[in-house]
Amino acid sequence: QVQLVESGGGLVQAGGSLRLSCAASGRTFSTYSMGWFRQAPGKEREFVSAISRGASITAYADSVKGRFTISRDNAKNTAYLQMNSLKPEDTAVYYCAASLGAPVAAPDNYDYWGQGTQVTVSS
Repeated sequence: QVQLVESGGGLVQAGGSLRLSCAASGRTFSTYSMGWFRQAPGKEREFVSAISRGASITAYADSVKGRFTISRDNAKNTAYLQMNSLKPEDTAVYYCAASLGAPVAAPDNYDYWGQGTQVTVSS
């Protein structure tokens, strides 16, 4: 069992930056691929980014490529999402998720989810 807690969300102006953190409980964090997803009001949850167990593989949605960077620190049991050049359309609740499988975009591949953190980007 893995418990995930996101933090770092907030209100930021367009063009600004935020760094989200996802703290995981337990001593098996390094066995999980990690993903970030987001859900805006009235929309389906969508893939943002994912990273493999050893951080050698990363993946990004086209909408965030070049602006967001995913990383992880297995010694700290924490995954991060650095978000730069934020746009109003990035406004959503951001969730981190853990998968025993590959770092893919499909939400069904993920076994554990955090409670989410709100990111609001004003224009």
